[in-house]
Amino acid sequence: MPRSGGLKMVADLVPARPPRGLLLLVWCGYAAFAVGLLHALVSVYWAAGGTAGLDTLGGTLEELARQRDPRLIAIVWLTAGLKLVASVLGLAVVQQWGRRLPRGLLLVAAWGAATLLVLYGGALTVGQVLVKVGVVAAAPTMNWKAFHWHLFLWDPWFLAWGLLLAAATWGSARRQRTG
Repeated sequence: MPRSGGLKMVADLVPARPPRGLLLLVWCGYAAFAVGLLHALVSVYWAAGGTAGLDTLGGTLEELARQRDPRLIAIVWLTAGLKLVASVLGLAVVQQWGRRLPRGLLLVAAWGAATLLVLYGGALTVGQVLVKVGVVAAAPTMNWKAFHWHLFLWDPWFLAWGLLLAAATWGSARRQRTG
């Protein structure tokens, strides 16, 4: 509301500082977007024929990628698209333009993506930790290089992405309920 006869004061033009919880929500949404976008870009690179880092995948996946198996390449393009969609969900739950989307559908998609990412990344990471600490025996033909890349990067990356998306989605849903 303007002060003194219709003239706007500087204080009227500067928005109030958003609450800390809202800043954290927005940060989680942007971080989920960035993490997901990086994941998608790696897939696009490999689908387009890039070979750097394929040795970090190991096993049949690495072999098929090096052979440029058409079915695998199609699957990698599809997953790149799904990763891009899931990364945009991180922004949609915290951005103004996301409010123009059907709210129920947005929240179901965001919760679904977050759940899949957490379960996938979490299960693989936990399984690999169990192998690393000796609770579960490693296969005799274990590709340790690929194993360590999955343990320390690829699979925790899915887990972190899912947790960030879940936090942003939870905060967005909670903020809407509380007005």
